[in-house]
Amino acid sequence: MKIFLNILGGLFILVGLVWILQGINVVLGSMMSGHIEYSLLGVIVAGIGVALLVFANRKKKMIQP
Repeated sequence: MKIFLNILGGLFILVGLVWILQGINVVLGSMMSGHIEYSLLGVIVAGIGVALLVFANRKKKMIQP
């Protein structure tokens, strides 16, 4: 499960970064290019990716009896 969440988090970050770059018109050739709302969605998607990575790699607390 940890490996899956790490891969998924990484993919979310990559997709979010592409959307951010398209939204601010750095990456051209798409209907998303130049539309700022896509860069905002990219920030949200990348943030979800970071949250997934943090969740997957957090240390579990040891419960002592």
